Amino acid sequence: MKSNAFHAYEEVEQAVMDKVRERIIEGPFLTALLNGEFSERQIAEFALHYSYYSRNFPRVLGAAIAAMEPLDKWWVPIADNLWDEAGRGNPKAYHSRMYRTFLESAAPDIEINEEHVPNYPDSPAAKKAVDTFIRFLQSATPLEAMAAVGLGSELFAGEVMGLIGKGLKHPNYNRDRNLNVTFWMAHADSHEPRHYQLCKDILIQHTGSDDLETIYRAGVKIAMSEADFYDDIYRSIA
Repeated sequence: MKSNAFHAYEEVEQAVMDKVRERIIEGPFLTALLNGEFSERQIAEFALHYSYYSRNFPRVLGAAIAAMEPLDKWWVPIADNLWDEAGRGNPKAYHSRMYRTFLESAAPDIEINEEHVPNYPDSPAAKKAVDTFIRFLQSATPLEAMAAVGLGSELFAGEVMGLIGKGLKHPNYNRDRNLNVTFWMAHADSHEPRHYQLCKDILIQHTGSDDLETIYRAGVKIAMSEADFYDDIYRSIA
């Protein structure tokens, strides 16, 4: 693979974000969502697809922690992210419960058990995205794992989740119900920007050209897997 000859972390960050903007932010799923093109049934299907990804994300973070050096500066940033998934110790703030409020509003006819799992087949698109992430982390170096979580997910998660929350507020999706978008906006406003900064604080310490190339390749691989996830969801519900 041809080297990108990066000279600074900011160049890596921008290169990944350029691809994310093309594939996700300006991609077919978000474009249709923001334009109000989906039916209420399609929004329900999206909520059910994303449910698998959301409730399995702690497994991704666990795999990332396992890939880290047994040094506080490496594993603590990821553990902090995982602690957020657990509501920082407050059961009412578990992200699984937060997502349930959205799922109940989007798919009120679907039974959800006490563990917040809907009685609905697991999403192949979400399962592929989660499995791809975990498989990568299982053989990743600590630097690759930090880049995968940081640049491959957290860099753009806040913006993307904010856009999803904005799109879900479209009048076309709220004619006969009011979608609860708290889950999406909480991530956009505070959680994801902080999670990315924790990863970035480690990544920016690696300034050599080889390290920058490693960071880019790990980040863009997972970011494009995330792009495939949104494309697959779009194809499955469109």
